[in-house]
Parts: sequence; structure tokens; C-alpha cells
Amino acid sequence: MAYVRGWAEGKRGADGLAEMLRAVGLEVDLPGLKADVNVFGDGVVNLGAVRPDAARLLADMLTSGLMAEMAWREDGRPGLGGAADSSAA
Repeated sequence: MAYVRGWAEGKRGADGLAEMLRAVGLEVDLPGLKADVNVFGDGVVNLGAVRPDAARLLADMLTSGLMAEMAWREDGRPGLGGAADSSAA
């Protein structure tokens, strides 16, 4: 059953995101965060309803992380590695 594999992948992504959000104090701002699958059985992460201030903070964190990675690469250092270096995003 492909959807089970997809859901498990979504669950790993949702759990990883939740762990990072807890580290920055955002856990309560995304109560709808959960794993799901699309109609093709692909794993997805559902953020649910997101308060505007939480969405702005997430956008700021993503922007800061991307800018930091670009600066590292301009300095000749390797990227962040792992999933952040993936072109799947």
C-alpha cells in the first residue's frame, strides 16, 4: 500500500518540523501540523490553519536560513547539507 509509505514519509517530515518549531517556541502556533498523503499516495505535511504572526515568523526563519546558506557558499564553504541541500523543495 503506497499510501502507508507516503504517510510514513509525511510523518517523518511533520515530526522533524515539529521538533524544530519547538526549539524556537512555535509549537503552539501550529496546532494543525500533521502528516497526510495526497491523492497519489505521496507523503505531505499539513500545516493546518496558521496565525499571521506565525506565518511571518516562519517566512523570516526560512529567509534567514537561505541567506545564511548563500553567504556560506559565496565564502567557498559547503552548504548546510542534508535535506536543506536537496533540490526536492
